[in-house]
Amino acid sequence: MDNTPHDKPSSEAPASEGIPAPEGAANLIDTDYVIGQDNITASPMGINVDLHGKVFMFSSLVILLFVIFTLAMQAQMEPIFNSMFSFLTTKLGWVFLLGANVFVILALVLIFTPLGKVRIGGANAKPDFGYLGWFAMLFAAGMGIGLMFYGVSEPLGHYGTAMGGISVGEDGMRTDWAPLGAAEGDQAGAVSLSMAATIFHWGLHPWGAYAIVGLSLAIFAFNKGLPLTMRSIFYPILGERVWGWPGHVIDILAVFATLFGLTTSLGLGATQASAGLNYLFGIPDTNATLILLILGITLIALGSIMLGVDKGVQRLSQLNMALALLLMLFVILVGPTLMIATGVAENLIAYVVNLPALSMPFGREDANFSQGWTAFYWAWWIAWSPFVGMFIARVSRGRSVREFLIAVLVVPTLGSVIWMTAFGTTAIDQVINQGITEVQDAALELQLFTMLEHLPLTAITSFVGIVLVIVFFVTSSDSGSLVIDSITAGGKVDAPKPQRIFWALIEGALAIALLLGGGLAALQTAALTTGLPFTLVLLVGCYAIVKGLMSEPRGS
Repeated sequence: MDNTPHDKPSSEAPASEGIPAPEGAANLIDTDYVIGQDNITASPMGINVDLHGKVFMFSSLVILLFVIFTLAMQAQMEPIFNSMFSFLTTKLGWVFLLGANVFVILALVLIFTPLGKVRIGGANAKPDFGYLGWFAMLFAAGMGIGLMFYGVSEPLGHYGTAMGGISVGEDGMRTDWAPLGAAEGDQAGAVSLSMAATIFHWGLHPWGAYAIVGLSLAIFAFNKGLPLTMRSIFYPILGERVWGWPGHVIDILAVFATLFGLTTSLGLGATQASAGLNYLFGIPDTNATLILLILGITLIALGSIMLGVDKGVQRLSQLNMALALLLMLFVILVGPTLMIATGVAENLIAYVVNLPALSMPFGREDANFSQGWTAFYWAWWIAWSPFVGMFIARVSRGRSVREFLIAVLVVPTLGSVIWMTAFGTTAIDQVINQGITEVQDAALELQLFTMLEHLPLTAITSFVGIVLVIVFFVTSSDSGSLVIDSITAGGKVDAPKPQRIFWALIEGALAIALLLGGGLAALQTAALTTGLPFTLVLLVGCYAIVKGLMSEPRGS
């Protein structure tokens, strides 16, 4: 069979098992493949399983061996992780920067073209969730833990390096970590540059990757009737070969990227929660605490899994949104309110002004910043994109392409701008105007709690911060296991729950292994290593989604 999709009206072909049939006009792809046809179904010891043999077995075996090997050779693994991180950022950082630019540009272009009128799930499809629940799940799934971990530390870190100015080593290369040309001795300039750099890392670029993956999965599953798995995106390129080993490789890469990208966030969340418990209650901040914390949160995630998406993930996401909003409003009201209020617009302007320079992949003088910060972030977001993309695809049926892209790009970006401005401005104000240097001197995972210490109701707000980290942890683990299970079940969205439980346990084990085997460097290296091949995969997928959208009927 050739590589051209053979479409026919939805009334003439059934949708794949587990995928709702399109409502109204849509063009299903005419393929002989039946979802689950390569799956293994069995009930060992009364436990039902329904999984894609090759994808599941290869993925799970490699990851289990990695966990065992890392735990058995902890001392030897840390220098390996460090050297891999250095190589990937210094030699290949431009790949991540270039790829992220392509995703953002494509998403913005699609909004303003007639293709934006295509409706996910067919011309007459209605949304499965209201706006409030939809936005909550988008935001909580996308970058919850990261906002908690970096909300104070990143603006404060960039401010300090920008104020420090440019420093050059004997080889003539810059040794500082300041973004762009720094702002030595210029407080206002350093604040502006630090917030622009922070928003750059939490704005359009990460959500551009999520949007392209999510839209691609949604269209090929809900409009084309293909399995909800990464290989389906590549049908316009590979044709029927997508059901063979080329497709297996794509799905296996998606599993690795999702697991390691997710584990990076879970590891950061566990580190911050442990530091917060030590700070607030004096609980020892040790490896034993980290392990117990990850195990406990994994058990909570298992309970959420048993409740399902509607009762589990959505309710926890809404709880998180409410708590996060309350904490942010508290910081705005008791912090430097006027600076925060005026800072939102000022920071957005600074972001737009500095965006071309910050997103430039080549010829950068600020190598430490662009490679150590931006390249890592883009790898992390891209590694997360199968997870977040598949999750937002599942909850976005019934939205138009334009509505989907605007919501996924703009709403979380604005939320991130307000969050980073509130927490970052408060911390910087404490350093500049109140002389509270311990905020700047604290470890990354403690800077949020150190900042809150100098505001009223410290015990309450710090405890809310810990709860937020833990609930973000749970929703990420729950959503991640849902997505990985769908990939390893051949695209089925209703696979047996024991498989999701297995992947939730694997996520916890992997987080423990990486933290013990190399700490933060291991987490960052894991995201970079899996993000690199997946960046190349997604760049090819950009062509496929445009081709897929062009064959769909467009609404008025």
